[in-house]
Amino acid sequence: MSEEVLLERSYVIPLSDAYRAPRKKRAKVAIRILKEFVARHTKADVVKLSNKVNEYVWSRSAEKPPRRIPVVVKVLEEGEEKVAWVYLSGELEEKEEGAEE
Repeated sequence: MSEEVLLERSYVIPLSDAYRAPRKKRAKVAIRILKEFVARHTKADVVKLSNKVNEYVWSRSAEKPPRRIPVVVKVLEEGEEKVAWVYLSGELEEKEEGAEE
């Protein structure tokens, strides 16, 4: 299975619409908003989040997700589908530095 990077972009995704949801469901709604934003802007079939993105959204509990989140999106072609991977801004540099050492 070959993976080819089609696109790599940085976004600051607004999540303030999650505050329209009930308090206990805001982080879950924020994750959905994030995935929909990435799918719409990259035309990807599947959107996958890194653990750090998920932990950042849930870091202040379900009631108070961040109002915006800086991310880096990489779109890969895996087989016949386009898969968008979402990383926190700065997370990719940390991975590359760890691989060099």
